[in-house]
Amino acid sequence: SHGNVGKLARTHGDANLNRICAKIAGDEGRHEVAYQSFCEEILKRDPDGLILELGDVMRGQITMPAENMNDGTPATENLYTDFSEVAQRLGVYTAIDYADILKHLVKRWDLEHLEGLSSEAEKEREYICRLPERYLKLAERSMNKKKKELAGKEP
Repeated sequence: SHGNVGKLARTHGDANLNRICAKIAGDEGRHEVAYQSFCEEILKRDPDGLILELGDVMRGQITMPAENMNDGTPATENLYTDFSEVAQRLGVYTAIDYADILKHLVKRWDLEHLEGLSSEAEKEREYICRLPERYLKLAERSMNKKKKELAGKEP
């Protein structure tokens, strides 16, 4: 998402913001590679454990740190929701991006072909492998709903 903000900044002539976002995006990319590698190693050593934990995380409510961001005034009570809507509208980070990330991880870790799991972990593996398509459908449905809402507001 920071890379996308940087591209928007560059397009609108803000070289400093572009440079800052590029550094943050690079750092996020390195974190992504590290966490993917950690999970790959855990998958080799304890596939049931990783799959059960990943399923639990995906079933739970993931809270982004920025969701708690405000400056203490009533005007910022919905700051994250407002930010999220703007990010979706600008294409900075969308629900489709989230579905694509999940699809990438399922493919990278070859979860569709993972064998030898306990019955409980196998159920979680199946659940995890279905998530990208499920999220994509939900994202598309949400986007279509928003388009209809916006079309209804036009004169």
